Amino acid sequence: MSEEPSGADDAAEELRYHVDGEVVPASAATVSVEDRGFAYGDAAFETLRAYGGEVFRWDDHAARLAATCETLGLDHGLAESDLRARIDETLAANDLADAYVKLSITRGVQPGTLDPRPEVDPTVVVIAKPLPRGGVDSEPVGDGPAALQTTKTRKPASRALPADAKTHNYLNGILARLELRVTGADEALMLDPDGNVAEGATSNLFFADGTALKTPSLDGPILPGVTRRTVIEIAEEEGIPVEEGTYAPDAVREADEVFLTNSTWEIRPVATVDGLRVDGDGVEGPLTALLSRLFDRRVEERYYDGERL
Repeated sequence: MSEEPSGADDAAEELRYHVDGEVVPASAATVSVEDRGFAYGDAAFETLRAYGGEVFRWDDHAARLAATCETLGLDHGLAESDLRARIDETLAANDLADAYVKLSITRGVQPGTLDPRPEVDPTVVVIAKPLPRGGVDSEPVGDGPAALQTTKTRKPASRALPADAKTHNYLNGILARLELRVTGADEALMLDPDGNVAEGATSNLFFADGTALKTPSLDGPILPGVTRRTVIEIAEEEGIPVEEGTYAPDAVREADEVFLTNSTWEIRPVATVDGLRVDGDGVEGPLTALLSRLFDRRVEERYYDGERL
């Protein structure tokens, strides 16, 4: 989940990316037109956030990446430590401490048929782009509270397309985002095949109704977001009831608070759902504000040695 921060391309010529073991200028970073990641979206990836020069919850991202590769039957043969080293080298090459990072592993060049060959010579790409410092008193990456719009495009059933696999095939999310051109909303609220709420095109969904903090269950077509997990952990530590379940769209429209999570946005409050102001005023609610503060504090303590506390 997650996406490149807006305006991230402005300095692309000045950045350096990691492509197949070499750090090269962004303008020279290329992959073959016969690469299966380009031709078919046959690739696994992770979007990560670096704070103070260190990747946020790397172990969780690495585990999810490994699970995606297993789903794809993509045996890339690279050690987790090698992948982490490539990320660190990319951050160092760009002198970046606070950054958006994307790590991609494709099945490599296999010209010919759709059938993937068992022998894999993977293409591995790491890109990093600057983001504001995280932690206490940090600047939000999102452009303020989001407008959320329910889309006709739905999430496919997991048996058709595994929801826990984070791949380059983003057609489903792209179609949902295209619908937002009509309303100008910031994020799509996608439903599952049964019409229950699932997630955003690049984000997980949370809402509160006075009884609990609620989020769609991973039993549905939901990506197990790393930030999602962090928010649940923080809430449980604070004694806030957390419920993972199945919810109709009206439950979100009528909620007291709604927010979205991903690695780039962290916690982004939602101001409107389908044009209706959340809780009548569209102002960030107290629970969202509390969780945001606690999230920032956790980042501050872990990645910046608590210098702003």
